[in-house]
Amino acid sequence: MKIVRHIFLAVVALAAISCGEKQERIVLFNGENLAGWNSVLQQGEDGTEAVDVFAVVDGNIRIAGNPFGYMYTEQQYDNYRLHVEWRWIGEGTNSGIFQHVKYPDLIWPEAIECQLCAGKAGDLVMLGGAKIFDIKCVGEFPIKERFGDNEKPVGEWNEAEIVSDGRQMKIYINGKLANECLSVSSRGHIALQSEGGPIEFRNIWLEKL
Repeated sequence: MKIVRHIFLAVVALAAISCGEKQERIVLFNGENLAGWNSVLQQGEDGTEAVDVFAVVDGNIRIAGNPFGYMYTEQQYDNYRLHVEWRWIGEGTNSGIFQHVKYPDLIWPEAIECQLCAGKAGDLVMLGGAKIFDIKCVGEFPIKERFGDNEKPVGEWNEAEIVSDGRQMKIYINGKLANECLSVSSRGHIALQSEGGPIEFRNIWLEKL
């Protein structure tokens, strides 16, 4: 009986440890509104407002694509696994997911962009002077190209997993490693871009590492 009791206690202890190690999921989009997000929009002559570009439609975030801009989290984050799902509405154009956003009042902030441009999802683009150690960052928008093409056809939902562990960043597109880098920065806002055409996002959450 003592042996059975000891085994039982060991199982309970392991279960408690397992539960304790489970990472808290932070939901960044509640499916109803854009609470917790701010936006930056390039000002044009037509007087377009942010509410015309960033909206919730049928439980998804819909971004118009024009004019250029982005919506960004009010909070800054580091050491996380970020999950984002996206699909194109109509034709595939251009957009991106920004990491480690600094100076979010600028139309091109300092950030590392996970490119979502149709046919190039997983490329890494250095915005606003952001730098990584993997390539020589020269020019206005230095690019570290993805390893392969893992996108689904236009209109289908894709998944991006972005793991930011200290300065190390890894990009997974539809479950496959698409890129990685060693960043100079390790903390900042997260943003979704308006640049091209209509795109939808859903199931946006992160887990702290």
